[in-house]
Amino acid sequence: MPAAAEFTWTIRVYYEDTDTGGIVFYANYLKFFERARTEWLRAAGVGQQALAQESGMMFVVRSTALDYHAPARLDDELEISVVVERLGAASVQFSQEAWRITPTGRQRLCSGRIKVACVDTNTLRPGAIPSRVLDRIKTSAACIPP
Repeated sequence: MPAAAEFTWTIRVYYEDTDTGGIVFYANYLKFFERARTEWLRAAGVGQQALAQESGMMFVVRSTALDYHAPARLDDELEISVVVERLGAASVQFSQEAWRITPTGRQRLCSGRIKVACVDTNTLRPGAIPSRVLDRIKTSAACIPP
């Protein structure tokens, strides 16, 4: 099976992302990963708000697991990757990484697995990912081939 392509999204570390020592606060990697997943979904042609309004379904985070490898610092340029590891009828598991971009290369800062579930916007009960969205995910550049 060929390797999955990555979707990448670049961000800058701002003062608000850091602690008093100028190091990115550990929980902010979850925010960075969330933003990258949202941009990946948008690039696949799916808007989160439109999904909720049109289908009555939305994605919520079900579980996370992160490993921290090195600290990001104020003003660093980061590249956040998104790869779909597993696609179910009602859930998606992602592999994500944060990398510092430097003139000489990249340094891995954080890696994680995030699982999201599709739920009904009213009841918050799990439900199938709408077929249009499922098709978009399957054809996105960041999805592991079947």
